[in-house]
Amino acid sequence: MNDALRRELYERLISEIDPSEEISDASLYQKIDHLLQEIGTEKKLTRQEKMEYREILFAALRRYDILSIVMADERVTEIMVNGAGKIYVERGGGLELYEGTFTTEEKLSDIVQQIASAINRRVNEATPMADARLPDGSRVNIVLPPIALDGPAVTIRRFSKTPISMENLVAWGSITEEAAAFLEKAVLMRMNIFVSGGTGTGKTTFLGALAEYIHPDERVITIEDSAELRLRNVKNIVRLESRPANLEGEYGITIRDLIKNALRMRPDRIVVGEIRGGEALDMLQAMNTGHDGSLSTGHANSAQDMISRIETMCLMGNVALPLSAIRGQIAAGIDLMVHLIRCRNGTRRVQGIYELAEANESGIRLNPLYLLEESGTHETELKRTDCPMRRAWKSQSGEGIQNAEGLQSADGL
Repeated sequence: MNDALRRELYERLISEIDPSEEISDASLYQKIDHLLQEIGTEKKLTRQEKMEYREILFAALRRYDILSIVMADERVTEIMVNGAGKIYVERGGGLELYEGTFTTEEKLSDIVQQIASAINRRVNEATPMADARLPDGSRVNIVLPPIALDGPAVTIRRFSKTPISMENLVAWGSITEEAAAFLEKAVLMRMNIFVSGGTGTGKTTFLGALAEYIHPDERVITIEDSAELRLRNVKNIVRLESRPANLEGEYGITIRDLIKNALRMRPDRIVVGEIRGGEALDMLQAMNTGHDGSLSTGHANSAQDMISRIETMCLMGNVALPLSAIRGQIAAGIDLMVHLIRCRNGTRRVQGIYELAEANESGIRLNPLYLLEESGTHETELKRTDCPMRRAWKSQSGEGIQNAEGLQSADGL
């Protein structure tokens, strides 16, 4: 793609369009075709090149400019815009510089406003950072000048058009069939499960796959900063999304507000997309007050680090609770923790499944049930450990009380 030619075509097309005139998509395509026919002979463009420039020019005026072209490639999982002249993409777990750029700096700024305004988000010099989402569910983070020194910085995390199921994760080697069956049993038995992992490890994707085990007739409330979860099999679902405050610092709706309100909405389960602050304590209280089977995620480098982070986040909630009481809430509220990692080759794996065994003065002890172990030829496999589950769980599916061995051995586990 010749960026200089693309800018020339774009500028000529803009000059031929009356900004006060409403133009249909069909009429816009006609103008583009006429322009390409006029310049094509002069520039010796092939039919294929004309078709590419046709879509690029249409996207520049009707969609998201070069972003629309990048996003047409389903292999691209992440897009990083470092100003109008530099775009990086992630394909197959590796980063590469994309060959195209935005037409102008002003065009990038217009697209940023278009993305933010579509979901009633505000981003400008006064509030230069915002989270948003695209119509296809992709997560967007925006940082504008003067915070971003080299022009608007836009990071887009893309998700599959079809929600990824646990069967997909098993097929890709992210988790073993045995461990997946164990988690299915855990969800059906209404255990509270927390998914932890670093950035880009697939926590939201894994959370969505876990949620597919929820019984279709249960009432589920999802709470997120930017709505991303798509639960296909749940019929009675309410999706809640937080809202930032206005310029006067008013009318903001936080995750904490949404969790407190969700408790009044008669939920069977509460699914919180990610906890980052004081809402951790509200989530634990929901888990400890009859909302069994709730799910959530958080950022951490290990499962043990996640416990420490949850303790810290609870203390951020401005409550005068001793650390021992917070640890008791964590140990009682969260039943299982699933920790995800991202390997050097870009693949995402379950590193371990842990039971929160008990809390004492030194902290909360994790009981590893499944761990990623290295085999003879540097291959890794998620294997069940010899540690039995230390709690007894009440099944909501009419199977009564299961002891530790019963849960692990049920249905062939």
